[in-house]
Amino acid sequence: MTKAAVYTRTGDKGTTGLYTGERVPKQSLRVEAYGTIDEITSALGLARATVKRKDVRETIFKVQQLLMSLMADVASLNLPEPYIKEEHVKLFEETIDRFDGMLQPLKHFLISGDAQGAAALDIARTTTRRAERCLLRLNEKEPVNPQVLICLNRLSDLCFILARVETEVK
Repeated sequence: MTKAAVYTRTGDKGTTGLYTGERVPKQSLRVEAYGTIDEITSALGLARATVKRKDVRETIFKVQQLLMSLMADVASLNLPEPYIKEEHVKLFEETIDRFDGMLQPLKHFLISGDAQGAAALDIARTTTRRAERCLLRLNEKEPVNPQVLICLNRLSDLCFILARVETEVK
């Protein structure tokens, strides 16, 4: 059995294939947007590898799994039905509420770096904000599933809350 090469050469001239098969320039807003979502997944991987709390680690893993569908949604054109739906937004909101219930009200600004896992979550949060801005630029030119935009907005909130839980709740 011959192992397939990792390289395909199909992108050598500056295009890439979307999940639905269309070829687009690698510098397109759509590719930038789903590439930034991929960065979120990596930042969350670092967070998952470094957080101390099991419940936070398990939540991060579930988010990483969901981000695969979210990225596929963004990396697709003319889907018959979007991958990301209102139920995913509700899942984020329920998770935020559950972890936020463990915390005291915030009385000051936070500076990242008190715990390694929390700092990685802060990188994921800021990367999520960048992805949201990328998608908003894309949405000015091409339609974007509105649930994707809402999910990213909630994800940045979740990263903030998880970082606080990792640092403050013993």
